[in-house]
Amino acid sequence: MNTIKQNDLVNLEQHSQKEPSFKDSIRMPLMFVGALWVIESLHTLLGLDFRGLGIFPMRLSGLWGILTAPLVHSDFAHLFSNSVPFLMLGTLIVHFYRKVALSAFFLIYMLTGAAVWLLGREVYHLGASGVVYGMVAFVFWTGILTRNPISIVLTLIVTFLYSGMFLGILPNQEGVSWESHLFGAISGMYCAFLFRNELEEETSSPDNEEDEEGKVFFFDRDTFTDQRMEDELLDDYSPKPPSWQSSSTWENSETQD
Repeated sequence: MNTIKQNDLVNLEQHSQKEPSFKDSIRMPLMFVGALWVIESLHTLLGLDFRGLGIFPMRLSGLWGILTAPLVHSDFAHLFSNSVPFLMLGTLIVHFYRKVALSAFFLIYMLTGAAVWLLGREVYHLGASGVVYGMVAFVFWTGILTRNPISIVLTLIVTFLYSGMFLGILPNQEGVSWESHLFGAISGMYCAFLFRNELEEETSSPDNEEDEEGKVFFFDRDTFTDQRMEDELLDDYSPKPPSWQSSSTWENSETQD
């Protein structure tokens, strides 16, 4: 009976865990957006007034809004406009920049709120749009600063989908917290600069630098290594024909399957 070497199992497990799946990447953004919808449902069904949870600049009671303002929205239309881009951008950031994803999100969240509290108009500022603008700017400027193929492709995708959002940073828009948009974008740009070294290491491939310097591969070569290792392990455990059965007969039956 064939046995699998312990090293083979360890190597296969490491390869399979190296890249998170789409399901793993979307989990955190989906949980956050789900919480936003629960909060807005309570707001609508119970008729609660959440204005006090927003950011009111230069007022001590408005400081709590730095934490709570992105969690509350004026209505479902406002929430929906933020949910779709948050899900997409959050999934991209967690999947491709997982080493710094939580740190970048936390900084964008807090810096945007703090800047609005210090410099915003004296009205209540609500919604997660500032965080969304920060995520757009983070992905965009990461591609500009790191200049690796993955980040550049993500930058092009974000530019194509969300270039119109940058109109939202223009001042004097009635009913729109353009300050949140502007400071969110600045926070995202700052985070891309702050984490640029970690992002360069994460999105670069050591194999490309050591074995094939100067070459760029569209697919991660670990993908093919994973498949080869799995095939070898399956071969080891595949049923073998009895000694009295000819190989030609076994090959014929396998072809029919």
